[in-house]
Amino acid sequence: QVQLVESGGGVVQAGGSLRLSCAASGRTFSWYAMGWFRQAPGKEREFVAAISWSGGRTLYTDSMKGRFTISRDNAKNTLYLQMNSLKPEDTAVYYCASGRLYADASHDTSQYDYWGQGTQVTVSS
Repeated sequence: QVQLVESGGGVVQAGGSLRLSCAASGRTFSWYAMGWFRQAPGKEREFVAAISWSGGRTLYTDSMKGRFTISRDNAKNTLYLQMNSLKPEDTAVYYCASGRLYADASHDTSQYDYWGQGTQVTVSS
């Protein structure tokens, strides 16, 4: 059974930083593309960042380029999202997701088969 457990969320002031982690278990982590998505109250879930199975390619939403960095540590079966220069509009529940076998990075939610329970990020102004 695949499990994804996010951590690292919290309350931070605008301009601050947070690093989210996603611990994966249940299948060979290094073989699968991974992604981060977020959902703010009253809004649809949106793509944040993704990384290919090899780690060689990353993909970001334009508004997050240069501020967020996705990475993976296959030895620790963990996905990360480093978030810098946070803004109040970044407030949301952040979810990690596990994608397809040997797949490229993707913004498409249909390419992800397993999801974590989410971690709340709140950015105060």
